[in-house]
Amino acid sequence: MSFSVINGLPAHVLIVHFVVIFVPLSALAVVVAAIWPSTARRMGVVLPLLGLVTLASVPLATQAGGWLEQHVDSNALVRRHTELGDGLLPWAAALFVLATAIWWTTRRSAAAEPAHRGRPRATSSPSMILRVAAAVLCVGVAAGAVVDVYRIGDSGARAAWHDGFSQTAKGEQGDNG
Repeated sequence: MSFSVINGLPAHVLIVHFVVIFVPLSALAVVVAAIWPSTARRMGVVLPLLGLVTLASVPLATQAGGWLEQHVDSNALVRRHTELGDGLLPWAAALFVLATAIWWTTRRSAAAEPAHRGRPRATSSPSMILRVAAAVLCVGVAAGAVVDVYRIGDSGARAAWHDGFSQTAKGEQGDNG
């Protein structure tokens, strides 16, 4: 399936909004779920589904961007935006994998919890170290993904708007006071 134009606009400029919304949302959800497993249990299957939607939106935006690149004048700004955009898929894939892993582990631990109910739970040191390491990994991936989306969006805006507007309003051009 190839998107090129939606309602008269290049599909990329519309589809990219899914990426801009879902990557930071998935990043936030993964970090919160990694730090607070009770939140991950409450999120349930929504967590990996959010990661899947995020993952799917990236190649759609990239494919639509490839079409758009063929239909605009190529310059250094467009090429830079394209290069940066091509690097987002691994971040989105990592968010999906982490969201799925968190969902799976919290689901399994929730199933094992009734057997331990009523007994005091001792938090083992290896278990705590693993949780902290997972949380640090999630924070790192989330930060990388969000920063990458910002950089891609900034480069896309620069490519689209360079020399496309005036610093002064049309009515102010002759007005100095």
